[in-house]
Amino acid sequence: MPPRGRAVNDSLTPENLTTLAAALAEGRRATVYLREPNPSLGLSDGTSAKVISIDGTTVTISPKGVNDELPYEAEELRITRNAATPPAPAKRVPAKKVVPPVSTAPARTEAVAAKPTTAPAPAKAVVEQPKVGVEQPRAQPQQQAPRRAKKAPGGVSVTIHAGADNDWSVTVTQGAKRPTKAQPVSPESVSRAVRELGDPIARDAVEAVISHAREEAARRVAELSRQLEEARTTLAALEQDV
Repeated sequence: MPPRGRAVNDSLTPENLTTLAAALAEGRRATVYLREPNPSLGLSDGTSAKVISIDGTTVTISPKGVNDELPYEAEELRITRNAATPPAPAKRVPAKKVVPPVSTAPARTEAVAAKPTTAPAPAKAVVEQPKVGVEQPRAQPQQQAPRRAKKAPGGVSVTIHAGADNDWSVTVTQGAKRPTKAQPVSPESVSRAVRELGDPIARDAVEAVISHAREEAARRVAELSRQLEEARTTLAALEQDV
């Protein structure tokens, strides 16, 4: 059986890491490409990324379209945009069927001796021999190694932050990667989201922060209204004296 082709591993090699590190040391731009897509960040397979630093087999990159620096392992990146094409497997040549020749001389001798019971023996050997040649190729697919399972993506954590001035933001963390940049959100969207979750503890915590901010805003409005009324009274008194 001809040798079966193996899958091509186009991830970063130690030589690639050495070349990229040398480029960074010389102040030149070093570029790599993602081997797999990252739907949470909107990154597709083959997206280019600028290399920021290299620590062992961990490469910190800044992908195109993402304003952040993310750590990746060398096996998740490659040096070219397109994946390498695996070599075509060798064409399988079926084995030739070998049928042993049947001698006619013994059959003639046995016919003269009037022994018909021994005549089927050569015919049986001729029939069974091709059967062995047909069954042998059927065992070949069992020798193929199973395909490597695709690496499952890491878990995702969503964190909601509440500031002292009732300013809210959300950060997303995927697996062991660095959290994304905090994105501002409105208090109304946060309150609506926790109500959809149905968790009373999370809902009460968010509503307590929003209620406190609402009370502070009302107190501020009352204070400003009082100061405005005092200013109007003072202005009216000054106009009467003129």
